[in-house]
Amino acid sequence: MTAPASARRPTRRPGRPVVLLRPVPGTSPIHELWAGTKLIVVFGISVLLTFYPGWVSIGLVAAMVLAAARIANIPRGVLPSVPLWLWILIAFGGITAALAGGSPLIHVGTISLGLGGLLNFLRITALSIVLLGLGAMVSWTTNIGEIAPAVATLGTPLRLLRIPVDEWAVALALALRAFPMLVDEFRVLYAARRLRPQQIPRSRRARRRRRALELIDLTATAIAVTLRRADEMGDAITARGGIGQISAAPSRPKRADWVALSIASAVCGAALAAELMLGA
Repeated sequence: MTAPASARRPTRRPGRPVVLLRPVPGTSPIHELWAGTKLIVVFGISVLLTFYPGWVSIGLVAAMVLAAARIANIPRGVLPSVPLWLWILIAFGGITAALAGGSPLIHVGTISLGLGGLLNFLRITALSIVLLGLGAMVSWTTNIGEIAPAVATLGTPLRLLRIPVDEWAVALALALRAFPMLVDEFRVLYAARRLRPQQIPRSRRARRRRRALELIDLTATAIAVTLRRADEMGDAITARGGIGQISAAPSRPKRADWVALSIASAVCGAALAAELMLGA
């Protein structure tokens, strides 16, 4: 007696999805920091890596991010699975960058190979990973409701120029709240669409037509769901006292925030000094 086809077929382990804009449960010194402190650190490090994207700066920032993840007890399960096509794309980019050559040169017999292009590609890839990890740390350790008050507090000097800081903070808060909700809605819509019985097209033209119709249906449905969610969110905001309540919550730094800012400043200063010494 043979086993059924479903039993013989190996089960494919599903990949871990991207978890963003949702704080990791638990508490830690990183979780308890003021949201404005994290935004200032991200801004400062971004400026540093924009003007001095060297290996020393990338290494120091990566070490700081890993230390913060260790302190915040971030589990490995929150890291998404890297799809195969992304590995292939990175490998293709590395191969094409290596063809550019450049110093330093290595000599293999009578052949000289330049590693400059490959090293630049690896540096840019490492820089992208570090910046993504920095943003992910803020997402995993910060409640979305704390972002708007922090932005409103940091933008206090701009009120002298009559800039609508509170409105900008509210718009940012609503966008951050709506993004994960809409992502979940789109996943449900796509799964429901796949469960519907479909006729197998017999020609290539029919397959292209079916894909175009599916894209139109999903787009129209997504717009309808987005409008419905926006209407529900507007009613909820009105019932809670309007948009002014979103950015009016008390939000100020504490002693731990000044310590965190000092550590981040020291890391940035050390990276800047190292880059200037190496570049001299």
